[in-house]
Amino acid sequence: MRLTLALAFVTAAMAADPQVIYLLPDGAPGSEGKTGEEAVRVSNADHVISNVHRPSITAYLPAKPTGVAVILMPGGGHNSLWVDHEGFNEAKFFSERGVASFVLKYRLAREQGSTYTIEGHALADAQRALRVIRSRAAEWGVDPAKIGVMGFSAGGEIAALAATRWERVEDKPAFQALIYPAIPKDMKLSKDTPPAFLACGENDRQNISQGLPELYLQMKKAGASAELHVFSGVGHGFGLRDTLKGEVAGWPSRFLEWLEVRKLTK
Repeated sequence: MRLTLALAFVTAAMAADPQVIYLLPDGAPGSEGKTGEEAVRVSNADHVISNVHRPSITAYLPAKPTGVAVILMPGGGHNSLWVDHEGFNEAKFFSERGVASFVLKYRLAREQGSTYTIEGHALADAQRALRVIRSRAAEWGVDPAKIGVMGFSAGGEIAALAATRWERVEDKPAFQALIYPAIPKDMKLSKDTPPAFLACGENDRQNISQGLPELYLQMKKAGASAELHVFSGVGHGFGLRDTLKGEVAGWPSRFLEWLEVRKLTK
């Protein structure tokens, strides 16, 4: 009877509305004295967040979990977070297909007047998210060895840093998905680099449309596993929207197929 009730509770929790979890409820180091609320504006039907001082994850938990989890890091030039087409839309899509999804609101290093840095605070928020999810893996139906990161544009830079600048095993993601990312300089690549799913549009800025294929080759040279998609006739910021047309609209499905090929969703 108790087991039945417990299973019913877990199933109900996973079917509930997305839950916001603050990564450091008592305050994040570097945010002391910053109590302002998040600012929200709407642009092109997308919610844009700024003034983040309390880093958090919004959890989309699948009704039938595969054990895989992904932390989604929206872009916005490190001065804002475009949380719909580079976060919540993907989280809904993936969670409906068994992948637990967590949208990260990280602190913004290039917002006007910001005292934050990319590596000192935004990266620390991503690493904290990995540790929080691992600590609650059983509760959320997640395999601690199958938690990865996915970042878009500026968020892709943080995801790439999280995948290559970890020192503790608990901070290392199982995989990385870099979607039209800002590519960090001097990435530390080796055969131990988490496998990478890379995607961009051929009409993106040169540092991305040419830089991402170059990163793919560097990963292969270093012995890391990587898969690259460059979509024809597509520019920057496609994310996941109802208006996406053509082959690029299928990139989330290609990502799920990549997870399956790697036997992560088995």
